[in-house]
Amino acid sequence: MGNTATISNSPSTNKTQTAQTTPKISLETIINRLDTLYRSDTAYAEMEMTIQTPHWKRTLTMKTWSKGLDKTFIVIESPPREKGISTLRKGNEMWNFFPKINKTMKIPPSMMMGSWMGSDFTNDDLVKESTRMANYYAKLIQGENRDNYYIEFVPHKETVSLWGKIVSEIDKKSLLPVSEIFYDEKNQKIRELYFKKVTTFGNKTIPAVMELIPTTKKNHKTIIHYTSAKFDEPIDKKTFTLRNLKKKRR
Repeated sequence: MGNTATISNSPSTNKTQTAQTTPKISLETIINRLDTLYRSDTAYAEMEMTIQTPHWKRTLTMKTWSKGLDKTFIVIESPPREKGISTLRKGNEMWNFFPKINKTMKIPPSMMMGSWMGSDFTNDDLVKESTRMANYYAKLIQGENRDNYYIEFVPHKETVSLWGKIVSEIDKKSLLPVSEIFYDEKNQKIRELYFKKVTTFGNKTIPAVMELIPTTKKNHKTIIHYTSAKFDEPIDKKTFTLRNLKKKRR
């Protein structure tokens, strides 16, 4: 991909420039790896999501399927109260199905940044409707650790986002994310995301644990733990259908 990093200028322009401190691979390659890290051409994963607040703690187990960057299906396996709740995203459309009331709800674009199942993760975090490559301007910035890259992402004007900017810290050797810090439009830190427990699943190595800490809510955090994952294996195309979304599951 060349020996220079091509980066976007300020949000008011579409021109590119070469970073003063250039990585050995292009910035585009790093961002694309970040976008596809948990997805690949196809991906299947089993995971646990633990939501902690000062007053309660609960853990959801779920299964997820994805195809490329535009299809995602999630189904909750436990606890019994949430069992069978499922989420489908196709392109820029997203639905939730609630089996106890046999109701499907379409999620409008304005709700993509809302909480998913009461966690600190948003709908967009879980289904990846927006990507860093397509929806954000990016540039390399200086950081504390010389062994890592630091990339600042600023959303395009048309991108639906809660964030004024996102700063991603990425290990130079592995190109795996270390942390992401999210800021609002007033440059106030809103949440911190940490990537931990690097694990190899089949042909891919990923951080198996993501710990999200909202800085605006004291003693709150949500942890996602990948317990198993498979990448680049065939997935039935019927998985990403409204019929499958509404399927009764025992």
